Amino acid sequence: MIKQYKLKDYNFRLVLWLVALSILGVLLVGSAESSLQNKQLFGVILGIVVMVILSLIDFSWILNFYWIIYVVNLLLLLAVRLFGDDAGGATRWFSLGPLRFQPTELSKILLILFFAKFFMNHEDNINTVRTILQSILLLAIPLVLILVQPDLKNTITVFVLFCALIYVSGLSYKIIGGAILIAVPLMVIFLSFVVQPDQTLIKDYQRDRIMAFLYPDNAEYSDDTTQQKNSITAIGSGELTGKGLNNNEVSSVNKGNFVSQIQTDFIFAVAGEELGFLGCCGIIILLLLIDLECILMSRRAKDLSGKIICCGVATIVAIQSFINICVATGLMPNTGTPLPFLSYGLTSLVSLFIGMGLVLNVGLQNRIRIGGE
Repeated sequence: MIKQYKLKDYNFRLVLWLVALSILGVLLVGSAESSLQNKQLFGVILGIVVMVILSLIDFSWILNFYWIIYVVNLLLLLAVRLFGDDAGGATRWFSLGPLRFQPTELSKILLILFFAKFFMNHEDNINTVRTILQSILLLAIPLVLILVQPDLKNTITVFVLFCALIYVSGLSYKIIGGAILIAVPLMVIFLSFVVQPDQTLIKDYQRDRIMAFLYPDNAEYSDDTTQQKNSITAIGSGELTGKGLNNNEVSSVNKGNFVSQIQTDFIFAVAGEELGFLGCCGIIILLLLIDLECILMSRRAKDLSGKIICCGVATIVAIQSFINICVATGLMPNTGTPLPFLSYGLTSLVSLFIGMGLVLNVGLQNRIRIGGE
């Protein structure tokens, strides 16, 4: 379970990028909502401790329990559906004293682990109809449980994550091309339905956000565009170097409470206003460096399962970063996706550190393999 590793083989570059981004997240959360700064700091410390511990545990040993991991994931999603807290018509959280736990965030990491082992076991017949249908069915169960919370954004995120995992597993380009040819017209048909006022495919508030994005000048959807417009104003007001952390300028969009949930969904607006264009570029570069380290380790992983773990965690960071920044800058409809390692949210933060701990162990396993050859 725990092997002997050499300190020089540890990927300290990845740890450095993670710590730097997380510290910046603590500062930004504290500027957005000072009462949450200590909780965010606690989440970072807890996450780093968990990451280090997991990085020393053989990921192959963990994958031996992949069916147990899958069942635990389903039980967590079922439990939040049956016993979770209702907030705004959605049931996505458990209350754990003063903290709230969102199983969907951890579910992403658990699904990566499960499919890492599943696809490795079916590596030789990944392109058969039977394997593809089995994997889709195994995905469909947790996906439905996430969708009915309702949580459309995470449903889409998990589906895109699955597509990345099966692609990394060696899915034929012919099958990928055929899937795209089917998916594109289906997406067009879906959008043509959801813009209708009497549609029942998605919730009314979800439709309103899509309509607000498509028709931003329509007064009917002004409430849904206000947050994004104020977010864009905040980012632009920071100009090149920003107004500084915890500034008290009267014109501050952050301090003036012009954007709700600014410590979570719109933390990038805080970065834009207080750190400016250079600060935002620094954040994007750090996120890119984290993804690159994961991808580089995936290319040298000892087996397919290690490759899938690295690429899966990199995909989560990339997707959530892309969505969050696009929403904050008005390039996508408003949806509550946290910015990895920056947004307030202990479940998301610790879950990502769990993923990074597994990635670090894949890197150590790779070093052992190379050293033994």
